Amino acid sequence: MSVREKFDYELQSAQEQLITLSNMAVDALTKAVNALTDHDIDAALEVIEDDAAINQLEEEINDKVILLIAKQSPVATDLRRLIVIIKVATDMERVGDYAVNIAKETIRIGKEELLSPIHEIKQMHALATAMLRQVIEAFVEEDIVKAKEIAELDDQVDNLYGVVINKLMKSGAQHPDKLSQITQLAFICRYMERSADHATNIAEQLFYLVRGSHYDLNK
Repeated sequence: MSVREKFDYELQSAQEQLITLSNMAVDALTKAVNALTDHDIDAALEVIEDDAAINQLEEEINDKVILLIAKQSPVATDLRRLIVIIKVATDMERVGDYAVNIAKETIRIGKEELLSPIHEIKQMHALATAMLRQVIEAFVEEDIVKAKEIAELDDQVDNLYGVVINKLMKSGAQHPDKLSQITQLAFICRYMERSADHATNIAEQLFYLVRGSHYDLNK
């Protein structure tokens, strides 16, 4: 195997690990939200336990990429691709962390009946996971058209976030005995909104990979 062939093999391996990491993180986010709506404490605990595998895989990806840079001294597109892989892995690991945070809030809420804004929270989850899965596809296909669509979906998530926070504030006045749950649901909304932001971050990294320039998709 030539030096170039070995480099391409290791690069492809890192990209495949990144896709695996991404799917694990998105699945964790879905599992956490389902645990919330189903009052499933056991599932929430599994999300927390499974996060160690996400963290380990991110570390493996980072180590592999750093070693490739050190050994091969790549330039141009190859170097951009390696840098993007590290940044995307970090974004996806953070999504996994948000899933853990949601699971912890779910455990705190326990079996308590959920307030009405849970409907919008589920909508936020559906949009955020759609964004994350689409950006994974866009990364694999190097499709900047798909990547640009992510920013439009992010606006919808931001709007829903505003709606939910407004409802939760009103619920606080109507149900002072539910202030603890209201606080926890507000945190969950924030974690969902931040997960969507990471999808936008990844979309911007894809633009950098394909075009070699940085783009702000939130403008």
